Amino acid sequence: MEMLNRKASHDYFIKSTYEAGIELMGTEIKSIRKGNTNINDSYGRCKNGEIFLINMYVGKYEEGNIFNHDERRERKLLLHKNEILRISNEVDTKRYTLIPLKIYFKKGKAKVELGVCQGKKLYDKRESIKERDLKRKEYIEY
Repeated sequence: MEMLNRKASHDYFIKSTYEAGIELMGTEIKSIRKGNTNINDSYGRCKNGEIFLINMYVGKYEEGNIFNHDERRERKLLLHKNEILRISNEVDTKRYTLIPLKIYFKKGKAKVELGVCQGKKLYDKRESIKERDLKRKEYIEY
């Protein structure tokens, strides 16, 4: 089960990627396993030497009780200290953006692939669409 952020590659140039764990509550992991999650409008932010994932939607777990979670709360990402320093340096100095690219499971743990991205201008998006259409046309001709 893998949840992709397809809009990210259209809107951003992806400079580098990092794998991070997500600090979750019990009902959140059950909801993610069911596929009730959305990362299209979410982003990462560096605060106090930590990185948080903001605006990631994880739906409520139906069988959960009063201990159910808030759907759009900030979730802490679990990274090594040198990775956090490298990411925060790129975000602060080069004005890049942290975007989650996909959520997947690795050895039973939920992981997020975090991309350090630079925003595309409108003409860059048009160029990407042109290249994609040319590749598609070449593929169909063969």
